[in-house]
Amino acid sequence: MQTIVTTDTPVAPSPDQAVHTLSVLVNNRPGVLMRICQVFARRGFNIDSLVVSQGRDANFSRMTIGIVGDPAGLEQIIKQVNKLIDVIHCFEHNSDNAVVRELLMIKIQCSPAERSQALQIAEHFSGRTVDLTPTSMIVMITGETSKADAAITMFSQFTIIETVRTGKVVMARGEQPT
Repeated sequence: MQTIVTTDTPVAPSPDQAVHTLSVLVNNRPGVLMRICQVFARRGFNIDSLVVSQGRDANFSRMTIGIVGDPAGLEQIIKQVNKLIDVIHCFEHNSDNAVVRELLMIKIQCSPAERSQALQIAEHFSGRTVDLTPTSMIVMITGETSKADAAITMFSQFTIIETVRTGKVVMARGEQPT
């Protein structure tokens, strides 16, 4: 099995850092994202993934931010983000209190003879083939980050042409607001 390292290959955080997932509800106005990103930069946190979309009400947007950094500074960042103009609320989420998923699209090179094996891998990960040519295929997989990472590992026995990941999206469990 061949290991493919691309610009989107995940790198494990160092032992003194942890991965955190935040959801931020904001007023849908220009400049809000920039102000939030500056809070993270000033505190030495790297934004690992960022998903922003308009809410059901066009006046609001939801941001899901995956960050890597020292857990000791996380509480202060959440407080500072919550103080920003246009921020309604900012929460940290984990697998106990929220559902966290991401989408992966992976384009592989595969001949008709290899296609059956590639389709079996896609099926194992509950993936869907979204494009198929005589020499390549694109598979779409949704799930936790570890599932996307495992799928990339399994597909690395083929030539991986490209991968695209959405980053994490999060929704609070039960009736709690995200």
